[in-house]
Amino acid sequence: MMILGSIFLLIAGVLMLFNPDMVYRLTESWKSSAADEPSELYTLHIRIGGVACSLVGIAGLIAHFVL
Repeated sequence: MMILGSIFLLIAGVLMLFNPDMVYRLTESWKSSAADEPSELYTLHIRIGGVACSLVGIAGLIAHFVL
């Protein structure tokens, strides 16, 4: 079960890192009728979160195979 969570975090992190606009469309765009695209600050935060998710996913995979 841990390996599936790690893989999910890794995929979500890579998606957040390389395609923050899609994450915005899926999660935030429906909340505002005026904004068509995310702000630069939102994009930066999503990318930082993507790096964090990717690192946790990689750490989980390493822990699964080493331990």
